[in-house]
Amino acid sequence: MTDALKRLSDEGVAIWLDDLSRKRITSGNLAELIDQSHVVGVTTNPSIFQKAISSGEGYEQQLADLAARKVTVDEAIRMITTADVRDAADILRPVFDATDGQDGRVSIEVDPRLAHDTRATVAEAKQLAWLVDRPNTLIKIPATKAGLPAIADVIGRGISVNVTLIFSLERYRAVMDAYLTGLEQAKTAGLDLSLIHSVASFFVSRVDTEIDKRLDALGTDEAKALRGKAALANARLAYQAYEEVFSSDRWAALEKAGANKQRALWASTGVKDPAYKDTLYVDDLVAPNTVNTMPEATLEATADHGQITGDTVRGTYEQAKAELDALAKLGISYDDVVQLLEDEGVDKFEQSWNDLLKSTEAELKRLAPEA
Repeated sequence: MTDALKRLSDEGVAIWLDDLSRKRITSGNLAELIDQSHVVGVTTNPSIFQKAISSGEGYEQQLADLAARKVTVDEAIRMITTADVRDAADILRPVFDATDGQDGRVSIEVDPRLAHDTRATVAEAKQLAWLVDRPNTLIKIPATKAGLPAIADVIGRGISVNVTLIFSLERYRAVMDAYLTGLEQAKTAGLDLSLIHSVASFFVSRVDTEIDKRLDALGTDEAKALRGKAALANARLAYQAYEEVFSSDRWAALEKAGANKQRALWASTGVKDPAYKDTLYVDDLVAPNTVNTMPEATLEATADHGQITGDTVRGTYEQAKAELDALAKLGISYDDVVQLLEDEGVDKFEQSWNDLLKSTEAELKRLAPEA
């Protein structure tokens, strides 16, 4: 069953699970996926926690205790989510140790309502790192304009970061620049650069969803021929940018000081359009030193019928650029699409967080001891 997953790992793609819940932790399911499905990391986001906690499974006792203490709903959510991340980090600790800290990582996101506030994002990242208190944690910071200086600041403090919600090539280059700036600050501060890790989460499927919608509106044969091409082209050109930045003189100086490359992570790899093969964003994004974070359905599909045929990224750059150029010629604005997707991404996570606040508040009220 897992031959395709093993081949994927052998090609240098780290397989991370894009999901977490207390039931997954306590049932032994996470440990089983690590043991049998080559899973070496976990990512979370506000939507994942909203779904997990709203299900109620495994959270009743902690919610009752928090209600008894009369904590605020914000504090309750932080206590619940950091507990899950801490437990998952402990389960993944052997992987972390075996890979010298590269994998065995669990990501937790700063409050999405802070996405446009640099100072608050830094403060939240520090607080989360302190609360979880595990070396194999990654703090997720969105790649908004306000997020970029926060990324540099947090890396400069020696806190490892998962940069999320990256859609555009220009923004991805700015993310890598922020990472290098943070490493330079950490080096100046005398920190051990070998202990600082980062991934840059480049979102995939949402690009096709938005661009395909615009192509369908055009309805021409030329437009139809470009359906399902944009997301892969965008991600492949991101890897080209990664290769350029991490072969520069600026990087060489940091690498000499012990720094780790910031790996490209393919996020949003669940296929949204049933017309496409369900392993599209796995099979066609194989490249060394990358991460693919998959929802469980994609993980299972890859294990069952994934077609891992070696590197499917390097050597595709000219074709990828030609496909994005063809979209521009049809009047589809790349800049407009990626900005819309970033705005929508922040809004969706904020909405999930607000839904989580409401449902948790209702549970705290229900469980509050009678006066």
